[in-house]
Amino acid sequence: MIEGRVVDSSPHLLVLWAKPAGGGTGHREYRVPMSDKTSVWHGGRAGHEALRPGRDAVVRPTADGLAADRIWVEITRVNGTILSVTQKRERRGLLHLVEVDQGPHRPHIRVAIPPESLGKVLVRHPLLLPGQLFDVIARKTGEEPVAVQPGSAQPAPLTSPPPGPEGGVLRGTATWYPAPGRGAAYPRLEALGDSGGCPDAPDPCAQLPYLSLGSALEVRNDCTGRGADLDVVECGCNAALFCDRCVECGTSPRGRLVELTRASFVELGGDLDVGCFNVSVAVNR
Repeated sequence: MIEGRVVDSSPHLLVLWAKPAGGGTGHREYRVPMSDKTSVWHGGRAGHEALRPGRDAVVRPTADGLAADRIWVEITRVNGTILSVTQKRERRGLLHLVEVDQGPHRPHIRVAIPPESLGKVLVRHPLLLPGQLFDVIARKTGEEPVAVQPGSAQPAPLTSPPPGPEGGVLRGTATWYPAPGRGAAYPRLEALGDSGGCPDAPDPCAQLPYLSLGSALEVRNDCTGRGADLDVVECGCNAALFCDRCVECGTSPRGRLVELTRASFVELGGDLDVGCFNVSVAVNR
């Protein structure tokens, strides 16, 4: 898996400027072969012309590692609680601008829903109202991100459930958030000291033990069977609000256990434009 900036491209080769895949400091140039089977996403299925210099790209290689299997260009995600919705009439129709509170560790953000995406978003997010939860896959632009499709169904706002039992293998949903590198955001961190928690965060829908920043997790994609050891790098307070399920391969238990960085999500076999997979998580502390 490689994520970086497009330097150059042709129908048969993509050149990226990116950090080393195994971590570390600095950047280097990656030359990634492409074939007629390489799939490119840029707000939907796209062609080679989407791979313009300067654009952000995430590349998943083929199983043999010899070429690019899937490439996501300028993909991002916006989720949280709706603060406000305004409308702006344009030539092509009514543009909806949604201001979203992404939680205490992330900035408020405004996302545009163009007329061609509104129907798809409303199918799974029928209530575009302040206080409602919101989750969309979007394409980055020079201004606000543009929503392309819903990232999940719109669950009802969560009323805090009682804490669950400690330990064991946790099962539920993994989603992703637009952060670089490898790691996971976890929705139930201790609020004291350097543990990284949010004192005002709600208890999550899933029954989760308390952890701290730096805790080690064994994360397994139940759909692909791929697993990885990941550290908790951020408080995922926002994930605690979503009492939903992933139906990527069967139906997961309710609750988002982890939000993975884009690199970790793709490394485990997830498709960024799908948005979730069923997951098992073991805590190594």
